[in-house]
Amino acid sequence: MEPSAIGAPVKEARYAAAGVDIDAGNRMVELIKPLLRKTARAGADAEIGGFGGLFDLKAAGFSDPLLVAATDGVGTKVKVAVETARHDTIGIDLVAMSVNDLVVQGAEPLFFLDYFACGKLDPQVGAKVVAGIASACRETGCALIGGETAEMPGMYQHGDYDLAGFAVGAVNRADLLPRRDITPGDVVVGLVASGVHANGFSLVRHVVAASGLAWDAAAPFDPSRSLGEALLAPTRLYVRSCLAAIRGTKAVKALAHITGGGFAENIPRVLPRGMCASIDLGRVPVLPVFKWLAAAGKVGKTEMLRTFNCGIGMVVVLDAKETAGAIECFAANGETAIRLGEIIATDGDVRVKFRGHLDLSWQEP
Repeated sequence: MEPSAIGAPVKEARYAAAGVDIDAGNRMVELIKPLLRKTARAGADAEIGGFGGLFDLKAAGFSDPLLVAATDGVGTKVKVAVETARHDTIGIDLVAMSVNDLVVQGAEPLFFLDYFACGKLDPQVGAKVVAGIASACRETGCALIGGETAEMPGMYQHGDYDLAGFAVGAVNRADLLPRRDITPGDVVVGLVASGVHANGFSLVRHVVAASGLAWDAAAPFDPSRSLGEALLAPTRLYVRSCLAAIRGTKAVKALAHITGGGFAENIPRVLPRGMCASIDLGRVPVLPVFKWLAAAGKVGKTEMLRTFNCGIGMVVVLDAKETAGAIECFAANGETAIRLGEIIATDGDVRVKFRGHLDLSWQEP
């Protein structure tokens, strides 16, 4: 080999030698294509391979649509999935965090795109993650029409990955939530959560580390499962039940997805000025996982309420006269709906008032 212009022999460089395996990416695409096809719906064929995904609003049946968009990730819950080698449900969380935000505005999810970033792509792991995404998309009637897989050596440790999701929905203009007729006396109902969902996992992981428990140890709050498995219980998908209540009753005036910030920061986002939600904490069905986190981590009530959902993943504001029918509708669609309080008038800045006692008492099962 002749010396180069700068005096050193030039060796042929390849992308794979730099840590990016194009062939692995192509293998993953082939693995996930059948999963995406199963999410096809009116308006989208859920085929991938082009430069962008298409959606036909007319074919989806909307007459005067407003588009609603949401994006989110799963935070450090993904670290638990990586450290436990459990990759099959974290994709459900990814979809849930965005589509639950769409339905809050009365929107039907139409399509979803994912972003999967890693240091070294393992097509089998990636396919398991996407299988969870596709499963949640099917359950919520949302087409998975594309995404991106980014292999970035040097940015992520070996085995690590991160996720982001992007969802678009539509609602006919007349059906947009929250409604403008929220008034004192309206009823506040909570839909029970499936667990921690996908918020507060930096604190969860801190508590687990301080407890000295391994991920494969029996969960103190659910000895039938390992700690890692129990904490990875996926975020509940509220789309079908909430759309059923919106469309099947005249009761739903507002919805609030309870994520980071808890009741105090999420409920005010859907209330008009002069309205306040009065919540009886004694009615909150605090799940055992939260009681254990509070006890094991010595986490106080205020911090629990501002970090976690504590057992309620979605809050619904209902017309008082239509409450019974709405609760029946939620029950028929698989939800446990708990009456938490009511809307009251306020002339101050406090938009959520708590009364009663949040039961964080912990006892070993």
